[in-house]
Amino acid sequence: MTLTAFFATWAICFLAAASPGPAVLMAARIGLTEGFRTGLALAVGIGLGAIIWAMAALFGLSLLFEFAPVLLTAFKFGGALFLIWVALNIWRNADAPIAEPTTGAASRTIPGALRLGVTTQLANPKPAIFFGAVFVGMVPTDTPNWILVALLGCIFLGETLWTAGVARLFSLEKTRRFYITVKHLIDRAFGGILALLSIKIATN
Repeated sequence: MTLTAFFATWAICFLAAASPGPAVLMAARIGLTEGFRTGLALAVGIGLGAIIWAMAALFGLSLLFEFAPVLLTAFKFGGALFLIWVALNIWRNADAPIAEPTTGAASRTIPGALRLGVTTQLANPKPAIFFGAVFVGMVPTDTPNWILVALLGCIFLGETLWTAGVARLFSLEKTRRFYITVKHLIDRAFGGILALLSIKIATN
């Protein structure tokens, strides 16, 4: 695998990570409601989830879905149900006040945010399909293991840094103060968009 091919593969993976989806939406909301520290933990979890999907693709997950499409269908519906559950919780708590993240009163622990990031990424079949169809197709079968490890590391960093950037943007004080004034509207918008994404996941 040439250096040009390496960076081309990573760039495509990064663009896929930057595309709007449940992970980006979750990072924005966690940044708004719980601050950057929790958002960073979420971003690390999302990065770990991306690595899990990439490794699964390298070990033949796409072939499994191709020969047993019912598994992919079941996975899509299971992931969509999880995301709809998250969306309903966001919608239901739209009128609840939020604690200031600087007071230490944030409701989610760092391990909890990490788990939410991993779960959100694994519940979304978009990365599974992407890594299975695009990522594997761009990685030669004779690629040395150390290059694969380096590529996985770059994918993790790209996914994590992008998501952390989104969380940071939405955790800024001006953004947060605006959010507080219209929290009930924004939370319902977040919940509605996440629910629509979930339906799209299940039906695509």
